[in-house]
Amino acid sequence: MSVEDTLFGIHGKALALRSQRLSLLASNIANASTPNYKARDIDFEAALRDATRQAGKTPTDVAQAASAAMGYRVPLQPSLDGNTVELSTEQTLFAENAVKYRTTLSFLEGRINTINRALKGE
Repeated sequence: MSVEDTLFGIHGKALALRSQRLSLLASNIANASTPNYKARDIDFEAALRDATRQAGKTPTDVAQAASAAMGYRVPLQPSLDGNTVELSTEQTLFAENAVKYRTTLSFLEGRINTINRALKGE
């Protein structure tokens, strides 16, 4: 177990995974009109589970966990040009993930402030 895992627990890895998911969702949105573009997403729960695996199993690197949990989105209504991006779905998922990213970041900032105060003897 690394020092980072001890200090930040699951939240450091969750932040890294949320960041990767934000990039992927932004890519989907940017390619909404690209013919034959296939929308992708990360199964966040599966990736986090792999990245923080317990019970004698070695945790996976965050990037490996994200890659293993990545898949293509099945559209509700496919377009004629083969593009599977549904803009409203992508925007909703992006906004939801951004809020969760900010929440995780706020928790980590609080944790770091607590550690700084403890080190200063406050």
